Amino acid sequence: MGATSTARRGEPRGSGRRLGWPRRVSSQILLMQLALATGVTILAAALFLAPYSAELDRQVMRRAMAIAQSTAVEPGLAEALLTTPAEPDGPVQRRAERIREATGAEYVVVLDNRGVRWSHARPERVGHRVSTDPSAALAGEEWMGIDTGTMGRTARGKVPLYDREGRIVGAVSVGIPYEGVRDRLIAAVPGVLAYAGGALAVGALVAFAHSRRLQRRTRDLAFSDIAALLDEREAMLHGIREGVVALDGGGRLRLVNDEAARLLGIDPEHTGRPLDDVLRPGRTADVLAGRVAGSDLLTVSDGRVLVANRMPTADGGAVATLRDRTELEQLGRELDSTRGLIDALRAQDHEHANHLHTLLGLLELGMTEEATEYIAEAAGGHRATAEQVTGRIRDPLLAALLVGKATVAAERGVPLSLTGELPDRAVDPRGLVTIVGNLVDNALDAAVGSPAPLVEVDLRADGETVRLRVADSGPGVPADLREQVFADGWTTKEPPAYGKRGIGLALVRRLAERHGGRAEAGERPGGGAEFTVVLPEALAPAAAGRVPARRQPAP
Repeated sequence: MGATSTARRGEPRGSGRRLGWPRRVSSQILLMQLALATGVTILAAALFLAPYSAELDRQVMRRAMAIAQSTAVEPGLAEALLTTPAEPDGPVQRRAERIREATGAEYVVVLDNRGVRWSHARPERVGHRVSTDPSAALAGEEWMGIDTGTMGRTARGKVPLYDREGRIVGAVSVGIPYEGVRDRLIAAVPGVLAYAGGALAVGALVAFAHSRRLQRRTRDLAFSDIAALLDEREAMLHGIREGVVALDGGGRLRLVNDEAARLLGIDPEHTGRPLDDVLRPGRTADVLAGRVAGSDLLTVSDGRVLVANRMPTADGGAVATLRDRTELEQLGRELDSTRGLIDALRAQDHEHANHLHTLLGLLELGMTEEATEYIAEAAGGHRATAEQVTGRIRDPLLAALLVGKATVAAERGVPLSLTGELPDRAVDPRGLVTIVGNLVDNALDAAVGSPAPLVEVDLRADGETVRLRVADSGPGVPADLREQVFADGWTTKEPPAYGKRGIGLALVRRLAERHGGRAEAGERPGGGAEFTVVLPEALAPAAAGRVPARRQPAP
């Protein structure tokens, strides 16, 4: 197709290409997957670091609060606050410094109800008011948070200080340097980035592998090429005069083009439904579903003769093609009818010459009455043969064939007996003509020269099934050769100079199997060969009538 060749040459199909953006489907999807993987990795790393930072903050604040709580319950601290002055070397300062050094805190500040420090990491600040608001702790509430004061940014915990009577006499404030928390967070970043980079690398490899697979599956096409191919496919499927039906692995309709919808009488909206739910049971449904194997299978649908072929697909489904052979059938009927007439006329011409010679001799001998009787007998015999055939065989094409064969048989001195009846509802009259013509020709060849030559033709209809029996008085077919005679090219006759023999019986069996029937060879009661052919669904349903065709008069 044009889109495929254009894509292989690497030429742009349209003018809508953006600068810097690749055309191929696989390349575009690879870039999108890489961008998506990168974005997801960055987002995941950020979502991990944000809670991790908050958790570090909570941990350091809880630590400051725990130190403050432990300091507040230090025995004698409240009494020392009440009984000693705020001095850089006082008992409160010494106790606070001992706790600070033991816990690694930035500072441990003990303050009274006025907010005046009685201890501090910098002794010169003892006796001064604190730089942050202590009201929450002095009101009896515990508080923790991150704040900035004289010691910089710290994580703080503040608790009230009670005396023995349970009165609030001050508060304890403990601070831990916030730089340590930041250092821990920064130290965790490389590890997080390493994991994120590894995940990104794995995602990139998977995206690249998927891109290569997609490149092979899409034949390295661009989106514009795929869209153009789909447009061309739709135009081709719905523009051709051949039906196309696609089935998936479950037997559901995947695609029905316009011609298939017309031939099968189904609606394209039935796509997605099982085939057996859309088509009524019969040969057409069996052929499309694959229950009947073979190529160029004949079937009938709503009075139309269809030729179906089915090709399985890799996913377990199948694609079936349908050709309307109704018009070709009409032309074939006309051609076969003409051939039958020509054969009959050729035989009658030879016989007519014999009749004229006989008549001339009778007239020269002066036997006028005998000549009159001879003419009446000859004309009546031909008329009786034609009336007998057309009275039993309603199909004009087959009737014309049998009249011609009867004339040829009479010319060769072999009586031809016709029994049974056949209505004018043949689905494939041309196939019936081929089968009957080949079997009768073989029977005539075998019967010629036998002691009591005879050819018997029995045609009967059993519902929609045609049963044919052709027997002759010849030497018969040995039991060990009754299957071999149907092989292509097998014959006991000398091949003519203009062609080959051994295709008649092979063609009979192929046509029978194409109709879903069978062809068998056997022995005629009384001696000779007998061939039986059964053709299921060779006749159209009685309600539907026969396949429309122009009627040909029987000779």
